[in-house]
Amino acid sequence: MKRVLLSLAILLSGLCAGFAHEVRPAYLEMRQTGSDTYSVLWKVPGLGDELRLALYVHMPTDSTALTAPQGSFVNNAFIERWSVKREGGLAGATIRISGLDATLTDALVRVQRLDGTVQVTRLTPSALSFVVEAAPALEVARTYLVLGVEHILFGIDHLLFVLALFILVKGTGRLIATVTAFTVAHSLTLAGATLGFVYVPGPPVEAGIALSIVFVAAEIVHSRQGRIGLTERFPWIVAFTFGLLHGFGFASALSEVGLPQSAIPVALLFFNVGVEIGQLFFIASVFAVIALARQVTQRIGVSQTAWAWRVPAYAIGSVSAFWIIQRISIF
Repeated sequence: MKRVLLSLAILLSGLCAGFAHEVRPAYLEMRQTGSDTYSVLWKVPGLGDELRLALYVHMPTDSTALTAPQGSFVNNAFIERWSVKREGGLAGATIRISGLDATLTDALVRVQRLDGTVQVTRLTPSALSFVVEAAPALEVARTYLVLGVEHILFGIDHLLFVLALFILVKGTGRLIATVTAFTVAHSLTLAGATLGFVYVPGPPVEAGIALSIVFVAAEIVHSRQGRIGLTERFPWIVAFTFGLLHGFGFASALSEVGLPQSAIPVALLFFNVGVEIGQLFFIASVFAVIALARQVTQRIGVSQTAWAWRVPAYAIGSVSAFWIIQRISIF
C-alpha cells in the first residue's frame, strides 16, 4: 500500500511539474496614448530554454500596428511590446487571444483609457475574447470638465482677453452678457472644429487671438482718453466675434487630447462647462483682488493715482503684441 501511495505521489508531482508553467496567467496591458493609439504589453509564461506558451493577441482587423512587436525573455516569461492605432479608438472592439483554449492558464487583461479610467477582465480557456468598454459617461463628464477648467486657467492669452473685457465693460449685467456672448461663440467654433465641420490652420488662429487682445487693450486706452470705442458701446458683439476665433484655439488644444467616440456630446458639453467655470473663477478672483487692494489703499491712506489704469492696459497690450510677432514668425 505504501508503495502504491508513493508511486501516486511521484506521478502527481511529475504532472504538477509538467503543468506548473502552464498554470501561470498571461497578462495583457493596453494603455491609451492618444484618441486613436495604444501601447501594448503582452506577457506570456515561459516553458524554459526560451520556450513560451503559444498564446497570441489578435487585435481588430481594422487596427494598424504602428510599431513592430519587440519581444524578449525575462524571468522565464516572454514579454512583448508594440503600439497600435484604430480610428476612433478601441471602444466597442473585440480583442481575442488564440491558443488559450489549449492550455490550463488564464489571461488577465487591463485596459487604461486616456482619461485614466481602467477596464480589467479575465480570459479563460472557455472565454477567449473580450469587448473593450467605453468610458462611463460620468467619468467622461468629470474628465472633460477638469480639462476645460485647466485649459482656461492655464491659457494666459484667453485670460488676458477676459481681463481686458473686465476692465473695459462697466456694469455687472453688461459684463455677464459680454462673457456669455464670448462663451456661446467659442462653444460654436469649438464644436464645429472638433467635429470636423470647419478647419482653420493653427498658427493664424493663435496670431489672431493675440491680435484680439491688443485690440481690446487699445480700446481701454482710448476709453480713458475720452474716445468711446466699439467694444465699450457693443461689448457683446466684440466678445462674440472674437469668441469665434478663440473657439478655434480651444479646439486645437482639445484635438491633442481627443474625444471619446462613444460620448462626444458629453465630452464637448462638459469641456465647455469647465471653460465657463474657469472663466467665472478668474473673474471672481479679479473682483476679490480689486476689493482687497481698495481696502489696503484706504487703510494706509494712499489714493489711486491717475496713471494706475494705464498699467494693466499697457501690460496686456505689450505682452499680446509680442505674441503677435512671435506667432507670425512661425507661419
